[in-house]
Parts: sequence; structure tokens; C-alpha cells
Amino acid sequence: MRIGNGFDIHRLVEGRKFILGGVEIPHDRGVEGHSDGDCLTHAVIDALLGASAQGNIGTWFPPTDPKIKGISSFDMLSAVVDKLAELNYKIANVDAVVVCEKPKLSPHYEEMRKSLSSVLKIDIGQMSVKATTAERLGPIGQGDAIAVQAVALLE
Repeated sequence: MRIGNGFDIHRLVEGRKFILGGVEIPHDRGVEGHSDGDCLTHAVIDALLGASAQGNIGTWFPPTDPKIKGISSFDMLSAVVDKLAELNYKIANVDAVVVCEKPKLSPHYEEMRKSLSSVLKIDIGQMSVKATTAERLGPIGQGDAIAVQAVALLE
């Protein structure tokens, strides 16, 4: 058994889509990033890479690489899942907590879990997504950013 931890934070900006866990969620701002900015998926990627001692998302997908500008985070996740299979790892479970003030995420939990578990090739019961606020503190609390913490257990 191996455990990995992942963290990601992104600024929220106008003119971008708000994509989280592969789900486009209606919001007046979106997530800034070199890719589609899906920080939930990015944190999951880092948790998986950490558990398997395979580096981090920045090593695998450098934000300076123009070839991956605008890439789907699910394409990145799929590449990591393929590498884990090659290394004979099985994903036991993934747990993630999103920290943001808005939008309200609870109506989207099941869709995010379903979407992520599909790419991870695990049962939906092995993927947990929840959210909390930053109690109006700092850039996250002011609605200017979003952060995610994820933990993955590999067998």
C-alpha cells in the first residue's frame, strides 16, 4: 500500500470556463491555467504521482510546454493512469476536498465522482469529492481563487 498527497491552487478569472473534476460548472469566472485549469483533477494527478514516486504534474506536463497549452486535464490523468497500470499499481481510493467560496459544489459532487472514477478506471465508491469554504479569508475566501487537496491510496 502506498499513499500520495496532491495539492493545487488556481486563480479565478473572467473569460474562462469553470471546470472541476471534468465537469463544466456554471459560474461567472473560470479557472486560470496553462491547461483547462481543472485543479481537482490536477490535485488527483499529483496524489497518484506521489503515491507511485513518479514525480509531479509539473514534471510530466510543464506549464512552459506550448504543445500542451489548453490540454484537457483528463488527458493528463489518463496518461498517469496508464503509467500506474504499467507499473502494476491499482488505485484503492482517492479522496479530495475543494476549497472555494462560490459556486456551490454539492449539486455537482456525484457528476464529478462519476467523471473522475471513469477516467481512473475505479468504482464510483472509490472516489470521494467534497467541498468547504475558506470562511471569507484570503484570496480563496474572497472568491478570487480555488484550491484542492487530494489523497490517493495505491495497492
